[in-house]
Amino acid sequence: MTKRLIGLCAGVLLLSACSLAPQYQQPATPEGAAWQAAKTLTEIPQPNEVFTDPGLQRLIGLALENNRDLRLAALNVAAFEAQYRISRAALLPTLDASLAGSRQRLPADVSGSGAAAISSQYSAGIGLTAYELDFFGRIRNLKDQALEQYLAQQQNQHSARIGLVSAVASAYLTLVADQDLLQLSSSTLESELQSLTLIQQKQRLGVASELELAQSRMTVESARASEALYQRQVTQDMNALTQLLGTQLPADLDLPAGLTDVEIAATPALAPSQLLLQRPDILAAEHQLRAANANIGAAKAALFPSISLTTSAGSLSPDLGGLFAGGSGTWLMAPALNLPLFDGGQRAANVEVAKTQQEIAVVSYQQTIETAFREVADSLNTQAQFDRQLTAQAAQVVAGERYLQLADQRFEQGVDSYLTRLDAQRSLFSARQQLVNTRLAELNNRISLYKALGGG
Repeated sequence: MTKRLIGLCAGVLLLSACSLAPQYQQPATPEGAAWQAAKTLTEIPQPNEVFTDPGLQRLIGLALENNRDLRLAALNVAAFEAQYRISRAALLPTLDASLAGSRQRLPADVSGSGAAAISSQYSAGIGLTAYELDFFGRIRNLKDQALEQYLAQQQNQHSARIGLVSAVASAYLTLVADQDLLQLSSSTLESELQSLTLIQQKQRLGVASELELAQSRMTVESARASEALYQRQVTQDMNALTQLLGTQLPADLDLPAGLTDVEIAATPALAPSQLLLQRPDILAAEHQLRAANANIGAAKAALFPSISLTTSAGSLSPDLGGLFAGGSGTWLMAPALNLPLFDGGQRAANVEVAKTQQEIAVVSYQQTIETAFREVADSLNTQAQFDRQLTAQAAQVVAGERYLQLADQRFEQGVDSYLTRLDAQRSLFSARQQLVNTRLAELNNRISLYKALGGG
Protein backbone atom coordinates (compact mmCIF):
# COMPACT_ATOMS: atom_id res chain seq x y z
CA MET A 1 0.00 0.00 0.00
CA THR A 2 2.84 2.33 0.76
CA LYS A 3 4.14 1.83 -2.78
CA ARG A 4 0.74 2.78 -4.15
CA LEU A 5 0.74 5.97 -2.07
CA ILE A 6 4.24 6.87 -3.21
CA GLY A 7 3.22 6.30 -6.82
CA LEU A 8 0.14 8.44 -6.33
CA CYS A 9 2.16 11.30 -4.85
CA ALA A 10 4.66 11.07 -7.70
CA GLY A 11 1.82 11.31 -10.19
CA VAL A 12 0.44 14.36 -8.43
CA LEU A 13 3.81 16.10 -8.53
CA LEU A 14 4.16 15.39 -12.25
CA LEU A 15 0.88 17.12 -13.08
CA SER A 16 1.68 20.05 -15.34
CA ALA A 17 -0.10 23.16 -14.13
CA CYS A 18 -0.96 25.81 -16.66
CA SER A 19 -0.54 29.49 -15.79
CA LEU A 20 -3.16 32.14 -16.43
CA ALA A 21 -0.73 35.00 -15.80
CA PRO A 22 -0.13 37.24 -18.83
CA GLN A 23 3.25 36.84 -20.49
CA TYR A 24 5.63 39.37 -18.96
CA GLN A 25 6.97 42.08 -21.23
CA GLN A 26 9.38 44.70 -20.01
CA PRO A 27 7.85 48.16 -20.46
CA ALA A 28 9.47 50.51 -22.94
CA THR A 29 11.92 53.06 -21.59
CA PRO A 30 10.18 56.45 -21.29
CA GLU A 31 10.95 59.00 -23.99
CA GLY A 32 13.70 61.44 -23.06
CA ALA A 33 15.38 59.02 -20.65
CA ALA A 34 18.62 59.00 -22.62
CA TRP A 35 21.59 61.22 -23.42
CA GLN A 36 24.81 61.13 -25.38
CA ALA A 37 27.61 60.20 -23.02
CA ALA A 38 31.08 61.59 -23.58
CA LYS A 39 32.67 58.60 -21.87
CA THR A 40 31.17 55.17 -21.32
CA LEU A 41 31.65 53.08 -18.19
CA THR A 42 31.75 49.31 -18.28
CA GLU A 43 30.85 49.04 -14.59
CA ILE A 44 29.89 51.27 -11.68
CA PRO A 45 32.90 52.16 -9.47
CA GLN A 46 33.07 50.58 -6.04
CA PRO A 47 32.85 52.78 -2.91
CA ASN A 48 36.58 52.44 -2.14
CA GLU A 49 37.33 53.71 -5.67
CA VAL A 50 35.15 56.80 -5.20
CA PHE A 51 35.78 57.58 -1.52
CA THR A 52 39.55 57.36 -1.25
CA ASP A 53 39.95 59.29 2.02
CA PRO A 54 41.18 56.76 4.67
CA GLY A 55 39.12 58.30 7.47
CA LEU A 56 35.97 58.27 5.37
CA GLN A 57 36.56 54.66 4.31
CA ARG A 58 36.89 53.71 7.97
CA LEU A 59 33.61 55.42 8.88
CA ILE A 60 31.78 53.80 5.97
CA GLY A 61 32.94 50.40 7.18
CA LEU A 62 31.66 51.12 10.70
CA ALA A 63 28.30 52.29 9.34
CA LEU A 64 27.85 49.17 7.21
CA GLU A 65 28.45 47.05 10.29
CA ASN A 66 26.36 48.96 12.85
CA ASN A 67 23.71 51.14 11.19
CA ARG A 68 20.21 50.32 12.49
CA ASP A 69 18.37 51.15 9.26
CA LEU A 70 20.61 48.75 7.35
CA ARG A 71 19.89 46.05 9.92
CA LEU A 72 16.16 46.59 9.43
CA ALA A 73 16.61 46.29 5.67
CA ALA A 74 18.44 42.97 6.14
CA LEU A 75 15.71 41.68 8.47
CA ASN A 76 13.05 42.65 5.92
CA VAL A 77 14.91 40.64 3.29
CA ALA A 78 15.00 37.65 5.64
CA ALA A 79 11.26 37.96 6.30
CA PHE A 80 10.40 38.08 2.58
CA GLU A 81 12.72 35.15 1.91
CA ALA A 82 10.89 33.09 4.54
CA GLN A 83 7.55 34.11 3.03
CA TYR A 84 8.76 32.93 -0.37
CA ARG A 85 9.73 29.55 1.10
CA ILE A 86 6.25 29.26 2.59
CA SER A 87 4.66 29.95 -0.81
CA ARG A 88 7.02 27.54 -2.54
CA ALA A 89 6.23 24.80 -0.02
CA ALA A 90 2.53 25.00 -0.97
CA LEU A 91 3.41 23.42 -4.33
CA LEU A 92 4.39 20.20 -2.58
CA PRO A 93 2.11 17.83 -0.68
CA THR A 94 2.46 17.74 3.07
CA LEU A 95 3.05 14.18 4.24
CA ASP A 96 2.24 13.26 7.83
CA ALA A 97 2.89 10.00 9.64
CA SER A 98 0.55 8.92 12.41
CA LEU A 99 0.39 6.20 15.04
CA ALA A 100 -2.79 5.94 17.12
CA GLY A 101 -4.57 3.53 19.41
CA SER A 102 -7.87 3.45 21.29
CA ARG A 103 -9.72 1.16 23.72
CA GLN A 104 -13.40 1.61 24.59
CA ARG A 105 -15.76 -0.22 26.95
CA LEU A 106 -19.30 -0.59 25.66
CA PRO A 107 -22.10 -1.24 28.19
CA ALA A 108 -24.35 -4.27 27.69
CA ASP A 109 -27.37 -2.29 26.46
CA VAL A 110 -25.44 -0.77 23.53
CA SER A 111 -22.90 -3.46 22.70
CA GLY A 112 -25.29 -5.39 20.45
CA SER A 113 -24.38 -8.71 22.05
CA GLY A 114 -26.25 -8.15 25.29
CA ALA A 115 -23.03 -8.20 27.31
CA ALA A 116 -20.49 -5.55 28.13
CA ALA A 117 -17.54 -5.54 25.74
CA ILE A 118 -14.22 -3.80 25.25
CA SER A 119 -13.22 -2.78 21.72
CA SER A 120 -9.68 -1.91 20.67
CA GLN A 121 -8.28 -0.34 17.52
CA TYR A 122 -4.71 0.52 16.54
CA SER A 123 -3.54 2.25 13.38
CA ALA A 124 -0.34 3.43 11.70
CA GLY A 125 -0.19 5.29 8.44
CA ILE A 126 1.15 8.00 6.24
CA GLY A 127 -0.86 10.41 4.15
CA LEU A 128 -1.53 13.91 2.87
CA THR A 129 -4.45 16.17 3.71
CA ALA A 130 -6.30 18.63 1.46
CA TYR A 131 -3.51 18.98 -1.09
CA GLU A 132 -4.64 21.33 -3.86
CA LEU A 133 -3.88 20.13 -7.38
CA ASP A 134 -2.59 23.27 -9.09
CA PHE A 135 -4.26 22.73 -12.48
CA PHE A 136 -4.69 26.45 -13.22
CA GLY A 137 -1.43 27.72 -11.67
CA ARG A 138 -2.89 29.62 -8.72
CA ILE A 139 -0.35 28.35 -6.21
CA ARG A 140 2.50 28.59 -8.69
CA ASN A 141 1.66 32.21 -9.45
CA LEU A 142 1.47 33.01 -5.75
CA LYS A 143 4.91 31.43 -5.40
CA ASP A 144 6.23 33.55 -8.29
CA GLN A 145 4.72 36.66 -6.73
CA ALA A 146 6.43 35.92 -3.40
CA LEU A 147 9.73 35.30 -5.19
CA GLU A 148 9.59 38.64 -7.05
CA GLN A 149 8.71 40.49 -3.86
CA TYR A 150 11.67 38.84 -2.14
CA LEU A 151 13.98 39.87 -4.99
CA ALA A 152 12.58 43.41 -4.86
CA GLN A 153 13.34 43.55 -1.15
CA GLN A 154 16.91 42.49 -1.87
CA GLN A 155 17.24 45.44 -4.24
CA ASN A 156 15.72 47.72 -1.60
CA GLN A 157 18.42 46.54 0.77
CA HIS A 158 21.03 47.40 -1.86
CA SER A 159 19.47 50.86 -2.23
CA ALA A 160 19.61 51.31 1.53
CA ARG A 161 23.28 50.36 1.50
CA ILE A 162 24.06 52.88 -1.26
CA GLY A 163 22.06 55.54 0.55
CA LEU A 164 23.92 54.87 3.79
CA VAL A 165 27.34 55.10 2.13
CA SER A 166 26.32 58.39 0.49
CA ALA A 167 24.86 59.77 3.72
CA VAL A 168 28.02 58.97 5.70
CA ALA A 169 30.20 60.59 3.03
CA SER A 170 28.00 63.71 2.98
CA ALA A 171 27.96 63.97 6.79
CA TYR A 172 31.75 63.54 6.87
CA LEU A 173 32.22 66.34 4.33
CA THR A 174 29.83 68.60 6.25
CA LEU A 175 31.83 68.04 9.44
CA VAL A 176 35.11 68.85 7.68
CA ALA A 177 33.58 71.94 6.04
CA ASP A 178 32.20 73.28 9.32
CA GLN A 179 35.55 72.71 11.00
CA ASP A 180 37.10 74.62 8.12
CA LEU A 181 34.66 77.50 8.68
CA LEU A 182 35.25 77.33 12.44
CA GLN A 183 38.96 77.72 11.86
CA LEU A 184 38.27 80.62 9.50
CA SER A 185 36.06 82.31 12.14
CA SER A 186 38.69 81.79 14.84
CA SER A 187 41.48 83.25 12.71
CA THR A 188 39.22 86.19 11.76
CA LEU A 189 38.43 86.80 15.44
CA GLU A 190 42.13 86.76 16.29
CA SER A 191 42.85 89.25 13.51
CA GLU A 192 40.03 91.54 14.61
CA LEU A 193 41.20 91.48 18.22
CA GLN A 194 44.63 92.63 17.05
CA SER A 195 42.99 95.41 15.03
CA LEU A 196 40.92 96.43 18.07
CA THR A 197 44.06 96.66 20.18
CA LEU A 198 45.71 98.83 17.52
CA ILE A 199 42.70 101.17 17.29
CA GLN A 200 42.51 101.49 21.07
CA GLN A 201 46.16 102.59 21.08
CA LYS A 202 45.49 105.08 18.28
CA GLN A 203 42.41 106.36 20.02
CA ARG A 204 44.40 107.06 23.19
CA LEU A 205 46.88 108.99 21.04
CA GLY A 206 44.02 110.88 19.43
CA VAL A 207 44.67 109.41 15.98
CA ALA A 208 41.59 107.15 15.80
CA SER A 209 38.04 108.29 16.44
CA GLU A 210 35.42 106.90 18.79
CA LEU A 211 33.46 105.81 15.70
CA GLU A 212 36.32 103.65 14.45
CA LEU A 213 36.65 102.10 17.91
CA ALA A 214 32.93 101.23 17.95
CA GLN A 215 33.15 99.75 14.46
CA SER A 216 36.09 97.57 15.50
CA ARG A 217 34.30 96.31 18.59
CA MET A 218 31.25 95.45 16.52
CA THR A 219 33.43 93.48 14.10
CA VAL A 220 35.03 91.56 16.98
CA GLU A 221 31.64 90.55 18.38
CA SER A 222 30.45 89.51 14.94
CA ALA A 223 33.50 87.25 14.62
CA ARG A 224 32.79 85.81 18.09
CA ALA A 225 29.22 85.05 17.04
CA SER A 226 30.44 83.27 13.90
CA GLU A 227 32.89 81.22 15.94
CA ALA A 228 30.12 80.15 18.35
CA LEU A 229 27.85 79.30 15.43
CA TYR A 230 30.35 76.95 13.82
CA GLN A 231 31.29 75.40 17.15
CA ARG A 232 27.65 74.46 17.54
CA GLN A 233 27.51 73.20 13.96
CA VAL A 234 30.55 70.97 14.45
CA THR A 235 28.96 69.39 17.53
CA GLN A 236 25.72 68.73 15.63
CA ASP A 237 27.67 67.29 12.69
CA MET A 238 29.41 64.83 15.02
CA ASN A 239 26.07 63.79 16.51
CA ALA A 240 24.58 63.23 13.05
CA LEU A 241 27.57 61.17 11.99
CA THR A 242 27.40 59.11 15.18
CA GLN A 243 23.75 58.29 14.49
CA LEU A 244 24.59 57.14 10.96
CA LEU A 245 27.43 54.95 12.22
CA GLY A 246 25.30 53.32 14.89
CA THR A 247 28.30 53.59 17.21
CA GLN A 248 30.63 56.21 18.65
CA LEU A 249 33.12 58.03 16.46
CA PRO A 250 36.59 56.48 16.78
CA ALA A 251 38.65 58.36 19.34
CA ASP A 252 41.71 58.23 17.08
CA LEU A 253 39.88 59.46 13.96
CA ASP A 254 42.14 61.93 12.16
CA LEU A 255 40.02 64.44 10.26
CA PRO A 256 41.50 66.36 7.32
CA ALA A 257 42.59 69.94 7.91
CA GLY A 258 40.10 71.18 5.32
CA LEU A 259 37.99 70.27 2.32
CA THR A 260 40.95 70.74 0.01
CA ASP A 261 42.47 67.62 1.59
CA VAL A 262 39.39 65.45 0.88
CA GLU A 263 39.22 63.74 -2.49
CA ILE A 264 36.02 62.30 -3.94
CA ALA A 265 36.72 60.68 -7.29
CA ALA A 266 34.63 62.08 -10.12
CA THR A 267 32.44 59.45 -11.78
CA PRO A 268 32.23 59.92 -15.54
CA ALA A 269 29.05 59.58 -17.54
CA LEU A 270 27.88 56.26 -18.88
CA ALA A 271 25.70 54.71 -21.54
CA PRO A 272 22.36 54.41 -19.70
CA SER A 273 21.14 51.43 -21.70
CA GLN A 274 24.09 49.40 -20.42
CA LEU A 275 24.24 50.22 -16.74
CA LEU A 276 21.69 52.68 -15.44
CA LEU A 277 18.82 50.22 -15.72
CA GLN A 278 20.75 48.08 -13.21
CA ARG A 279 20.12 50.69 -10.51
CA PRO A 280 18.67 48.92 -7.46
CA ASP A 281 15.48 50.97 -7.26
CA ILE A 282 14.79 50.33 -10.96
CA LEU A 283 15.37 46.61 -10.49
CA ALA A 284 13.14 46.64 -7.41
CA ALA A 285 10.37 48.36 -9.38
CA GLU A 286 10.66 45.77 -12.14
CA HIS A 287 10.46 42.91 -9.63
CA GLN A 288 7.32 44.50 -8.18
CA LEU A 289 5.92 44.67 -11.70
CA ARG A 290 6.65 40.98 -12.22
CA ALA A 291 4.97 40.23 -8.88
CA ALA A 292 1.87 42.14 -9.96
CA ASN A 293 1.89 40.24 -13.25
CA ALA A 294 1.95 36.90 -11.40
CA ASN A 295 -0.84 38.07 -9.10
CA ILE A 296 -3.13 38.44 -12.13
CA GLY A 297 -2.66 34.73 -12.85
CA ALA A 298 -3.49 33.82 -9.26
CA ALA A 299 -6.63 35.98 -9.33
CA LYS A 300 -7.77 34.46 -12.65
CA ALA A 301 -7.17 30.92 -11.40
CA ALA A 302 -9.55 31.57 -8.48
CA LEU A 303 -12.38 31.83 -11.05
CA PHE A 304 -12.00 28.14 -11.93
CA PRO A 305 -12.80 24.98 -9.96
CA SER A 306 -10.20 23.67 -7.56
CA ILE A 307 -9.48 20.06 -6.69
CA SER A 308 -7.99 19.00 -3.39
CA LEU A 309 -6.83 15.53 -2.46
CA THR A 310 -6.74 13.77 0.87
CA THR A 311 -5.21 10.31 0.89
CA SER A 312 -3.52 7.94 3.28
CA ALA A 313 -2.23 4.38 3.51
CA GLY A 314 -1.18 2.28 6.45
CA SER A 315 -2.21 -0.55 8.76
CA LEU A 316 -5.29 -1.06 10.93
CA SER A 317 -5.71 -3.79 13.58
CA PRO A 318 -7.77 -4.48 16.71
CA ASP A 319 -4.61 -5.85 18.36
CA LEU A 320 -1.38 -3.96 18.86
CA GLY A 321 0.63 -7.08 18.04
CA GLY A 322 -1.12 -7.51 14.70
CA LEU A 323 -0.69 -3.90 13.59
CA PHE A 324 1.92 -4.71 10.96
CA ALA A 325 0.79 -8.28 10.22
CA GLY A 326 -0.28 -9.41 6.78
CA GLY A 327 -3.77 -8.44 5.70
CA SER A 328 -3.91 -5.37 8.01
CA GLY A 329 -3.26 -2.84 5.26
CA THR A 330 -5.72 -0.01 4.69
CA TRP A 331 -5.92 3.00 2.43
CA LEU A 332 -8.10 6.06 1.90
CA MET A 333 -8.54 8.40 -1.05
CA ALA A 334 -10.89 11.39 -0.78
CA PRO A 335 -10.70 13.89 -3.66
CA ALA A 336 -12.85 17.01 -3.36
CA LEU A 337 -14.04 19.42 -6.05
CA ASN A 338 -14.75 23.04 -5.16
CA LEU A 339 -16.80 24.76 -7.86
CA PRO A 340 -17.42 28.51 -7.44
CA LEU A 341 -21.04 29.33 -8.28
CA PHE A 342 -21.90 32.74 -6.87
CA ASP A 343 -19.87 35.22 -4.84
CA GLY A 344 -21.45 38.52 -5.80
CA GLY A 345 -18.67 39.28 -8.29
CA GLN A 346 -15.88 39.16 -5.70
CA ARG A 347 -13.53 36.94 -7.70
CA ALA A 348 -14.04 38.95 -10.90
CA ALA A 349 -13.37 42.15 -8.94
CA ASN A 350 -10.17 40.60 -7.59
CA VAL A 351 -9.02 40.08 -11.19
CA GLU A 352 -9.73 43.74 -12.00
CA VAL A 353 -7.84 44.83 -8.89
CA ALA A 354 -4.86 42.69 -9.89
CA LYS A 355 -4.87 44.17 -13.42
CA THR A 356 -5.04 47.71 -12.04
CA GLN A 357 -2.19 47.00 -9.65
CA GLN A 358 -0.15 45.73 -12.59
CA GLU A 359 -0.84 48.96 -14.51
CA ILE A 360 0.18 50.96 -11.42
CA ALA A 361 3.40 48.95 -11.25
CA VAL A 362 4.14 49.76 -14.90
CA VAL A 363 3.74 53.50 -14.26
CA SER A 364 5.83 53.26 -11.09
CA TYR A 365 8.58 51.44 -12.99
CA GLN A 366 8.66 54.08 -15.72
CA GLN A 367 8.63 56.89 -13.14
CA THR A 368 11.60 55.30 -11.39
CA ILE A 369 13.50 55.22 -14.68
CA GLU A 370 12.66 58.86 -15.41
CA THR A 371 13.80 59.88 -11.92
CA ALA A 372 17.08 57.98 -12.32
CA PHE A 373 17.90 59.59 -15.66
CA ARG A 374 17.00 63.06 -14.37
CA GLU A 375 19.21 62.66 -11.28
CA VAL A 376 22.18 61.56 -13.35
CA ALA A 377 21.66 64.32 -15.93
CA ASP A 378 21.34 66.98 -13.21
CA SER A 379 24.52 65.82 -11.49
CA LEU A 380 26.48 65.75 -14.75
CA ASN A 381 25.32 69.21 -15.83
CA THR A 382 25.92 70.66 -12.38
CA GLN A 383 29.47 69.32 -12.22
CA ALA A 384 30.60 71.38 -15.20
CA GLN A 385 29.15 74.56 -13.65
CA PHE A 386 30.87 73.86 -10.33
CA ASP A 387 34.27 73.72 -12.00
CA ARG A 388 33.87 77.24 -13.39
CA GLN A 389 32.38 78.56 -10.15
CA LEU A 390 35.23 77.21 -8.03
CA THR A 391 37.81 78.77 -10.35
CA ALA A 392 36.12 82.16 -10.12
CA GLN A 393 35.68 82.04 -6.34
CA ALA A 394 39.28 80.97 -5.79
CA ALA A 395 40.37 84.01 -7.82
CA GLN A 396 38.00 86.15 -5.74
CA VAL A 397 39.69 84.99 -2.53
CA VAL A 398 43.13 85.86 -3.94
CA ALA A 399 41.86 89.31 -4.90
CA GLY A 400 40.26 89.74 -1.47
CA GLU A 401 43.53 88.87 0.28
CA ARG A 402 45.31 91.54 -1.77
CA TYR A 403 42.53 94.03 -1.05
CA LEU A 404 42.84 93.46 2.71
CA GLN A 405 46.63 93.69 2.56
CA LEU A 406 46.49 97.08 0.85
CA ALA A 407 43.69 98.31 3.14
CA ASP A 408 45.75 97.34 6.22
CA GLN A 409 48.76 99.25 4.92
CA ARG A 410 46.76 102.38 4.09
CA PHE A 411 44.96 102.28 7.44
CA GLU A 412 48.19 101.94 9.41
CA GLN A 413 49.68 104.83 7.42
CA GLY A 414 46.60 106.95 8.07
CA VAL A 415 45.76 107.28 4.37
CA ASP A 416 42.32 105.57 4.64
CA SER A 417 39.82 105.22 7.46
CA TYR A 418 39.11 102.03 9.33
CA LEU A 419 35.91 101.68 7.32
CA THR A 420 37.87 100.72 4.18
CA ARG A 421 39.82 98.12 6.12
CA LEU A 422 36.57 96.79 7.64
CA ASP A 423 35.01 96.43 4.21
CA ALA A 424 38.05 94.51 2.97
CA GLN A 425 37.96 92.17 5.97
CA ARG A 426 34.25 91.44 5.53
CA SER A 427 34.64 90.86 1.79
CA LEU A 428 37.50 88.41 2.30
CA PHE A 429 35.64 86.53 5.05
CA SER A 430 32.55 86.22 2.84
CA ALA A 431 34.63 85.09 -0.16
CA ARG A 432 36.34 82.38 1.90
CA GLN A 433 33.00 81.23 3.30
CA GLN A 434 31.53 80.98 -0.17
CA LEU A 435 34.55 79.05 -1.43
CA VAL A 436 34.23 76.46 1.36
CA ASN A 437 30.48 76.12 0.80
CA THR A 438 30.94 75.75 -2.95
CA ARG A 439 33.61 73.10 -2.47
CA LEU A 440 31.25 71.26 -0.15
CA ALA A 441 28.42 71.49 -2.70
CA GLU A 442 30.71 70.28 -5.49
CA LEU A 443 31.87 67.26 -3.49
CA ASN A 444 28.29 66.48 -2.47
CA ASN A 445 27.35 66.59 -6.14
CA ARG A 446 29.94 63.90 -6.83
CA ILE A 447 28.35 61.83 -4.09
CA SER A 448 24.93 62.42 -5.64
CA LEU A 449 26.21 61.22 -9.00
CA TYR A 450 27.66 58.09 -7.41
CA LYS A 451 24.30 57.44 -5.73
CA ALA A 452 22.32 58.25 -8.90
CA LEU A 453 24.33 55.71 -10.89
CA GLY A 454 23.42 52.98 -8.43
CA GLY A 455 26.58 52.80 -6.36
CA GLY A 456 29.05 49.96 -6.44
